[in-house]
Amino acid sequence: MRIRQLRRSRHRLLALLGTAALALAGAVALPGTAQAANILTNPGFETGSLSPWSCSGNLGSIVSSPVHGGSKALAGTVSSSDNAQCTQTVSVQPNTTYSLKGWVRGSYVYLGVDGGASTWTSSPSAYSQLSVSFTTGASQTSAKIYVHGWYAQGTYYADDISLDGPGGGGGSDTQAPTAPTGLTSTGKTSSSVSLSWAASSDNVGVTAYDIYSGSNQLLSVSGTSATVSGLSASTAYTFTVKARDAAGNTSGASNSVSVTTNAGGGGGTGFKQAAPYLYEGWGDPPNPTTVMNATGVKWFTMAFVLDSGGCTPSWDSSRPLTGGVDQTAINQIRSAGGDIVPSFGGWQGSKLGANCSSASALAGALQKVIDAYGLKAIDMDIENTDEFENEAVQAKILTALKTVKANNPGLRTIVTFGTSTTGPTYYGNRLIEQAQSLNANIDVFTIMPFDFGGGSDMYGNTVNAAEGLKTKLKSTFGWDDATAYSHIGISGMNGLSDQQENTTPAIWTQIRDWSNTHHIARLAYWSVNRDRSCPGGGVVSNCSGISQSTWQFTSITAGFTG
Repeated sequence: MRIRQLRRSRHRLLALLGTAALALAGAVALPGTAQAANILTNPGFETGSLSPWSCSGNLGSIVSSPVHGGSKALAGTVSSSDNAQCTQTVSVQPNTTYSLKGWVRGSYVYLGVDGGASTWTSSPSAYSQLSVSFTTGASQTSAKIYVHGWYAQGTYYADDISLDGPGGGGGSDTQAPTAPTGLTSTGKTSSSVSLSWAASSDNVGVTAYDIYSGSNQLLSVSGTSATVSGLSASTAYTFTVKARDAAGNTSGASNSVSVTTNAGGGGGTGFKQAAPYLYEGWGDPPNPTTVMNATGVKWFTMAFVLDSGGCTPSWDSSRPLTGGVDQTAINQIRSAGGDIVPSFGGWQGSKLGANCSSASALAGALQKVIDAYGLKAIDMDIENTDEFENEAVQAKILTALKTVKANNPGLRTIVTFGTSTTGPTYYGNRLIEQAQSLNANIDVFTIMPFDFGGGSDMYGNTVNAAEGLKTKLKSTFGWDDATAYSHIGISGMNGLSDQQENTTPAIWTQIRDWSNTHHIARLAYWSVNRDRSCPGGGVVSNCSGISQSTWQFTSITAGFTG
């Protein structure tokens, strides 16, 4: 019995919170008045837009999972230099006590009022409620409510935020701000446009600027510049901006500016693949046609092509390249309208990358498999000290992939490797840098976000790892966000991992939905052999170790469209 194990070094990030947690104000009972009510606008983000919330660094977005209530929630994607603070300014009454509550999820999430009381919690795997009270000053007529994460601690989520108390101003502020002027574009990529404008004026104060394309509000910011992302390449957009004050009065529109995004610089791969692993040499391999008919999945990643001696490819170093059970499975898959991508390597065994004497010899071995099956894609699963942690072997593999791609027009090349919870490790970064240096033109960089060691938040850790990979791809290749995402793959582990991490069907659904939303290239998991229920069964070859329905993870994966 062969169990895949991925032993990787990892780093524990320690947040030095120190003075970041502000002392809470003394609890004071709310006035017993019929006026007490939630005075925030869009408190549960159910409108599907941020407005009237504004988020620093344009790092806030609306997501459909995970949510606390309703169908939407706020996600704040913090960075090493920005805590993704999202704010809303509301009118309040002087000398009045208000109760602020909200449901949050993530590592070190804060809720508070600007210049006053705040509270925080760390709840990475489930929503937790935060609550704090504050009393306004003698002449205070507005309050800025905020929620934010902590630097480099991963995405946080917030939902169902309430500020209970009487609304301010009694409707006395009815004067709208002046319209912004001087709207201009300050830069663009294939998927984003940067804008700036002159500030508006208001009798009380401008609290936010709303950016529109036509009648669609795209985002809200507190300053006089913004970057609109998630746009299509080579597409014309017309933008306007409106100013808004604390009472909700909105200005007229600014001048309009029309911008055409760049052509897809670096280009997306145009390649989308939902391809869970199927292993014919282990774990009671199921009939692939049965799985396809039950789930709708079309692709499988076939494991593993290894060296049977003399740089000669075979299945698992022991089964013939053609004419055996692996070819029978491939024929069944293709007869049912599907296809396969073979995976070369893995954690153990005699690997072609390590044993072939040169890049040209390795390319020749890969070509034998390509020719045997008329392949459209190949995957190099680069692991362990013999391949992943050997920079010379990394270069050999990448050079061989470059060669076979040049010799087989249309062939897609995939590299698969381990990761930390925040992105590629040293050797992962080195692999990406070598791919750029060698001009290997890899289509998909696939990470395996599991076996982190104590990684209990499998959704959050997976997303954070993928975002770290995106950042590395951007900095190495000069790609924009959309192009970087289009070169990313995720290969998880269903149910219990070797280190007892638990990826449930619900969590895998969240990962799939995130993958679709961000238009990555590939979604896989280890393995279809384990896609069966055995709660309490532990980490074994033919079931997931948890309660699930048969082929449930495969059905979820089949919903990946990119």
